[in-house]
Amino acid sequence: MSRPRRLSDEEIRADLARLPAWEHREGRLRRELRFRDFVEAFGFMSRVALLAERANHHPDWSNVYNRVVIELSTHDAGGITERDLVLAREIEALLGS
Repeated sequence: MSRPRRLSDEEIRADLARLPAWEHREGRLRRELRFRDFVEAFGFMSRVALLAERANHHPDWSNVYNRVVIELSTHDAGGITERDLVLAREIEALLGS
């Protein structure tokens, strides 16, 4: 199986135009979300976990009460690949964006 291709900064910028809530920071795609409370934040994380497991592509993330921070990168490629963009789009679809 071949290693995923790392995207150029230009390719990432072009895709982020369609994902305005995400930012490119330190070689990762990053999104911070706030929910009404911990239960809503944790429920969201559970739904994302199912997407990530199905794709076998897992985010680096954290949760403090109602705040969730998601960072996506493809470790094998040393940066952002199409897999990260696909997962970001799926996360946005969960949010209804």
